[in-house]
Amino acid sequence: MTDGSRKAIFAAFFANLGIAISKFVGFLITGSASLLAETVHSLADTGNQLLLFLGGKRAAKTETDHHPFGYGRERYFWAFAVALVLFSAGGMFALYEGISKLRHPHEVESMGVAVTILLVAIALESYSLRTAVRESNHVKDPDTGWWSFIRHTKQPELPVVLLEDVGALIGLFFAMAGVLLSQVTGNPRWDAMGSVMIGLLLIVIAIVLIVEMKSLLIGESASTKTQEAIASAITSTANVDHLIHMRTEHLGPDEILVGAKVEYSSALTADELVAAINATEDAIRATTPAATVIYLEPDVLRSDHPDLIADDTTST
Repeated sequence: MTDGSRKAIFAAFFANLGIAISKFVGFLITGSASLLAETVHSLADTGNQLLLFLGGKRAAKTETDHHPFGYGRERYFWAFAVALVLFSAGGMFALYEGISKLRHPHEVESMGVAVTILLVAIALESYSLRTAVRESNHVKDPDTGWWSFIRHTKQPELPVVLLEDVGALIGLFFAMAGVLLSQVTGNPRWDAMGSVMIGLLLIVIAIVLIVEMKSLLIGESASTKTQEAIASAITSTANVDHLIHMRTEHLGPDEILVGAKVEYSSALTADELVAAINATEDAIRATTPAATVIYLEPDVLRSDHPDLIADDTTST
């Protein structure tokens, strides 16, 4: 796990813990359904940060005979678990609580307390989001939009924290609107509607995270930019005539498996071929340090080769 991911998780953990405590106190005083929904949401987020830390710790374990490629995907699994918690403990509870209060309205008490707590929560959540954005900017390509970054980054912690924080901020504004409208109109169902909106928002965010983490768990290739760098490293190595076929897969956020069929000069002796393969592996690692597992197979390029790839990557 990168230092940036740790900082973002730390900021989110302490912010959510403080927010959860303040919201729960506010709920006990006011009886607000929105505050109760937000309390459960913040508690879920606090637990989620612990799950992300757990994933980072378990991913650092060394490989074993049973798991020869290591445990890098632990980070993807625990990020997937975070999405499930956000869906169930956050979204579904808020939705249930809101529907329950729509059927059996409860007047919000101590409006000043509720508004003050929500304003403090907005300030703390803004700090957490600011930290997540700052740390994400260290690894995000300046030309890449935020939605594209969330969809395509291989670092699971940053998009999780980003979406959690954005969802939390929007949810706080829903809660604020619900509480204020219930006070202005005298209808406590507005507060319940705030809880419903929070629940729907969290369910949408959780589904986005579930889809993205599922894709990473199944196995995603390296980015196009990384694949081009690896292909260039192979074709620029001495004694390489053609790159016939290449596949990449992320074993973890910072670990890439590279498999390729390469045509080497037919004039090489067996020892020279071994040296050429080793030189190609060194060139790949120099260009892409994350390429921790590399398998290169010498082959001969034929027009009918079943693994033949596009001309732009087979040329020398």
